[in-house]
Amino acid sequence: MLLLRYSGLRMQDAASLKRSRITDGRLFLTTQKTGTVVYCPLPPDVLTALDAVTNDHADYIFWDGGSARETTVKSWNRVFVKLFKAATPPIVGGHPHRFRDTFAVSLLLNGVTLESVSKLLGHTSIKVTERHYAPWVKARQDQLEADVKRTWVS
Repeated sequence: MLLLRYSGLRMQDAASLKRSRITDGRLFLTTQKTGTVVYCPLPPDVLTALDAVTNDHADYIFWDGGSARETTVKSWNRVFVKLFKAATPPIVGGHPHRFRDTFAVSLLLNGVTLESVSKLLGHTSIKVTERHYAPWVKARQDQLEADVKRTWVS
């Protein structure tokens, strides 16, 4: 959960993440879906949690390295469905991809540019990022609000 929240990775990339893809506190990989490079620092507590994960295959954090990646992704999706149902209150419509959304929105609300968020998400075009996250760009919302307030004075 922490990896998804603080990296913005898609489930397929997180589930089959190699330990070697995290070096000096930074995540570096080529995404499976779009083939784009993602480079992102991870918070110390996330790094500590990932280091503590034990796995039968030493090269991977969550994947056994033998089963199909799709099987691993489906297994983790089932784990998250159970987690969301077990939450108090239960999280209706919960899905791991929402952690990716939270990652993007939290960056945008803290002033990170849409272009930077697009790169961190591994989008091949900023237009994809803009289509999904433009309403959350804090600077844009602040500007729109200022524009409306200026009309009040006239």
